[in-house]
Amino acid sequence: MSFKKPVSTRYAWAILALLVGIYILSFVDRQIVAVVATQIRADLQLTNLQIGLLYGTAFSLIYAVSGIPMGRLADRWSKSAMISIGLFIWSLMTVLSGLTASFTFLLIYRLLIGISQSMLSPAAYALLAEYFSPGRRALVFSIYASGIFLGLGLSFLVGGSIALQTDWRTAMVAVGLPGVILAPFAWWFIRDLRSSDAGEQPGWLQETFDHLSFMLKKRTIQLHLIGFSALACTGYTVLAFMSTVLADQFGRPDLVPHYGWFMFGVGGTVILSGKAADLLARRNPARRFWMGIVAALGGIPLYALGLFASDGKTALVLMGGAVLISSSYNGVAAALIQYFVRTEMRALAGGLYLFVISIAGFGLGPPLAGWLMDTVFSGEYAISWALMTVISGCGLVSTLAFIPAMKSYAKDVE
Repeated sequence: MSFKKPVSTRYAWAILALLVGIYILSFVDRQIVAVVATQIRADLQLTNLQIGLLYGTAFSLIYAVSGIPMGRLADRWSKSAMISIGLFIWSLMTVLSGLTASFTFLLIYRLLIGISQSMLSPAAYALLAEYFSPGRRALVFSIYASGIFLGLGLSFLVGGSIALQTDWRTAMVAVGLPGVILAPFAWWFIRDLRSSDAGEQPGWLQETFDHLSFMLKKRTIQLHLIGFSALACTGYTVLAFMSTVLADQFGRPDLVPHYGWFMFGVGGTVILSGKAADLLARRNPARRFWMGIVAALGGIPLYALGLFASDGKTALVLMGGAVLISSSYNGVAAALIQYFVRTEMRALAGGLYLFVISIAGFGLGPPLAGWLMDTVFSGEYAISWALMTVISGCGLVSTLAFIPAMKSYAKDVE
């Protein structure tokens, strides 16, 4: 493995800014289905379970399965090419989603969006780990992760507003076009620090399994994946059905775009969480996991109050406050796994992390909540009981994983 000429600090931060921008677009395009879910459901005559499958499982399964091979490819090929190609494909598929007239084609496009978006973060994680020192890693990864919530915020504010003024099809086309335009610039601007070694080792498949085995044998990585996948389950379930809560339960579809303001706020709490994790790590690196516990438990009381509020505006404010806490872990989670792997495994570790949180977050949470709404709970607060069941269970699982992870940290760190 050979390294190219080091880059300037200014260029490293410029790359971070561009990657954040691309990450923002990925989540705008990923989330738009849930933002306009009620319109899609009415237009195509779908059930809540189908919406959960469309938003969650159809995307997450292929995204998760693709994440590991994409991570391995990013360790051996051009990261800049992967990021740019992925950006172009998922943006185009979002545009095409707005032009389709059937659930089947929406499902196909979501699968293609899942494949192409799996090309982004493993490559981005590896680039950032190379561009910045370990002491800044939690902060840098948290700045990158803030793009999740800036994208979600824009999806609600821009996509939701366009959908209210026109329809869901126009909203999808509008949010997909910027990525199509940005992709060529990203190809030109992003530089890899390491040269490709794709032809150096013929046993790459066996090596991939060896690397995965190395990671998954570590107790701290196991607990990390369990805990943060449970937090992802909470986050994506709330995102999948926020518009349903406000529109169906409280009769306030006009409030849906305003949820985007809280997503912008989460972008800030993610960065603060990363900074706090780096500060806690000065005395004991294992204390980074405390930020996961804060996210797991801190938002539950506000979720409970919001889901069972008497009016939509109160529900929006309380649940928005809850998400500021419960989603603050994202940068810390992505950074933490990097401390337990060697340099040549960085992108693969990112792919493994995305695989697990996607299966649990996207793949299990939204369909489970949709099923609970359709078949288990009934009455005025059926949606609330379904969401609260998922949120509470996930918070408990996360906490029970992070406490022992702090004890095994020192043994497993590289």
